[in-house]
Amino acid sequence: MSTRDSIRRAAFALLAAVACQSALAQSGLPVRNIRVDVAPLRANVGDPTASWVQQELPEQLAQALAGRMTAQGGALVVRIDYLTLGPIKDSSARDNISGVAMIGNVQWPVRATTKYQASAIDQTLVERSNRQRVTQLVQALAYWLAKDL
Repeated sequence: MSTRDSIRRAAFALLAAVACQSALAQSGLPVRNIRVDVAPLRANVGDPTASWVQQELPEQLAQALAGRMTAQGGALVVRIDYLTLGPIKDSSARDNISGVAMIGNVQWPVRATTKYQASAIDQTLVERSNRQRVTQLVQALAYWLAKDL
């Protein structure tokens, strides 16, 4: 096989892989709109954590599900029950977020875990570092929810 044929086949394989990835990103349940319920989270951990999730999760979900938003889709409701920022040990922590996602009468548990790498400045800017940790959790949850939907 010539070099030209090898390059042509590799290019075709790459294009096929990109097309397949694009189709997979748009496969899954269609979604009409997104609603995030943080009432249980607010009762469990309070504000500002619940407010941060309420502000960030709808936007992250809309971005993750952009190819599947349609007027014919179902309403996606994501209820967040718990969010835990783990204790920092050896300069890192495991953080968790969990709840339930619902479309129509179908619901399933959702959860994401992230590893947070602490820095020396975190001790003086606790609220900023906590907000960053919540943002990482919300992004991870949106990613996994979009894959599972």
